[in-house]
Amino acid sequence: MNNTNTNFFLYARKSTDVEDKQVLSIDAQLNELRGFAQREALNVASELIEKQSAKIPGRPVFSAMLERIEAGEANGILSWHPDRLARNSIDGGRIIYLLDTDKLRSLKFPTFRFESDPQGKFMLSIMFGQSKYYVDSLSENTKRGLREKVRRGEYPGMAPFGYINDYRTKKIIVDRERAPLVKQAFERYATGTVILDDLRNYFAENGVRTSKGKMVGRTFVSDLLSNPIHYGHFRYAGEVYEGKHEPIISKELFDCVQAVFNRRWRYSPAERENRPKAFLGLLHCAECGGAITAEIQKGHTYYRCTKKSRAKAECHQPYIREEALNDEITRPC
Repeated sequence: MNNTNTNFFLYARKSTDVEDKQVLSIDAQLNELRGFAQREALNVASELIEKQSAKIPGRPVFSAMLERIEAGEANGILSWHPDRLARNSIDGGRIIYLLDTDKLRSLKFPTFRFESDPQGKFMLSIMFGQSKYYVDSLSENTKRGLREKVRRGEYPGMAPFGYINDYRTKKIIVDRERAPLVKQAFERYATGTVILDDLRNYFAENGVRTSKGKMVGRTFVSDLLSNPIHYGHFRYAGEVYEGKHEPIISKELFDCVQAVFNRRWRYSPAERENRPKAFLGLLHCAECGGAITAEIQKGHTYYRCTKKSRAKAECHQPYIREEALNDEITRPC
């Protein structure tokens, strides 16, 4: 094909994904592609840069480039390697389809020779398939490695507050500066005399704040106090595993804190599930005829109309506590 009749989009992409670690940087790709374009006398209409993974469809720069090709702004793409264009079947298929419809006439790669003929398209589809296979295999191997790490009792992620990652051993170790703060927080909450806001202030006084300099939130404190990693276990994929890292607190102290949490809940989960609701299913609303439902709030059972009657659009009946309802039912006529 005569390159003088083809206008190319120069497309460079790199993401932070693991599979892109060995890929040239954006600047290196641009330098290589500009030199290649000069040597091959290619007409470059525009340089497009994207910093996003190609594992899933939806890259904005890539999608805009294909739309511009369909609009006739260019009919060629210059990129470092086919895997810069697609690592998923949808994006690869879009490239092949544009070649089939002759809206995309040429692809140029310094690392791969391509001709827009049946054999060239076949080889390109194989390259796209290999890129997808590599990503899929890498993901599966990563998951397998994490599962093996969990089986060995090693925490498979970024160290939570109170620990730090040891990048030499790939394990977590106790943060000697912050671990005492964690232990103090557990001990204070276990007394039952402090609340989450007290511990927020405690952390702020000891220099533990958000990246914006604000006090940590209640969620930070509650998550810290309910994380089993501090007594030597950790959660992974919904399960709790015994870890080999050094614990900061004892299991007894952790259980004591969870007991305080449970006492302070608006209702007990076990009570919510198992406590019988005596009048449930026996009554209907006198105003609209709707069904009556019940729920437990602050240790008491309340009944109310579901307000889902088709016969009447609105119902103004309020909640009623079980004791009051029982008095009305048993009151002599």
